[in-house]
Amino acid sequence: MKNISNKAASDKLIFALDADNYEDALSWVELLSGHVGMFKVGKELFTAVGPKIIESIKKKGQRVFLDLKFYDIPNTVARAAEVAVRLNVDMFNVHASGGSQMIKETVSAVWDCADKLGTARPILLAVTVLTSLNNSDLAEIGFQKNTKELVLHLAKLAYSAGASGVVASAQDIALLRENLDEKFIIVTPGIRSANATTKDDQKRTLSAYKAVKTGADYIVVGRPIRAAKDPLEACHQIVQEIAEGLAAK
Repeated sequence: MKNISNKAASDKLIFALDADNYEDALSWVELLSGHVGMFKVGKELFTAVGPKIIESIKKKGQRVFLDLKFYDIPNTVARAAEVAVRLNVDMFNVHASGGSQMIKETVSAVWDCADKLGTARPILLAVTVLTSLNNSDLAEIGFQKNTKELVLHLAKLAYSAGASGVVASAQDIALLRENLDEKFIIVTPGIRSANATTKDDQKRTLSAYKAVKTGADYIVVGRPIRAAKDPLEACHQIVQEIAEGLAAK
């Protein structure tokens, strides 16, 4: 059995800052700094607060995943991504369904911008299929492929276009690991503790232990920590599951 440090395990945990105001978001940052590897700033929080929450997180020496899922014409997404680089985010994402040209132009713009600023290149992820969607949902939208087929198709597209990795359901990790370079990063949302019993709008979930053991590089957790009676204890439980998953690989 491998000896996995708490730091190595916690670095793989991204906490979803799904708050609608600055004070609430910052209170979570203060509570969980040093216990998680990164804080995810999504659409709700960024729309309510703007870039200052990113600045505040970075001032505390913490890492940021800007989860805005850029999706537009290539030039528009590339310009938005350059702004993300200037905000000094560590990770951000685009929708893979925007196409290879959109991803290629964004990758080029991001790398050039980071190099000119002398900053580290952020992890650029492509979102494959949202974890709230299943086969029936895809059929309703008009896709001919099922979730696994579409995830793999979009992941290969993103890989060829130069993305750092993908955002994908835990249930798709094994498929991606079998078909893509092991260095291609997989970030997995919709993670629940192994002890969770509550159901919500996430349809394709997995436990932290199983996700990491299967090959996820990072996992995103929000509600299982945020809604817990003791959020810090819930966080530590998930970190322990990550450590056990790493040790079992």
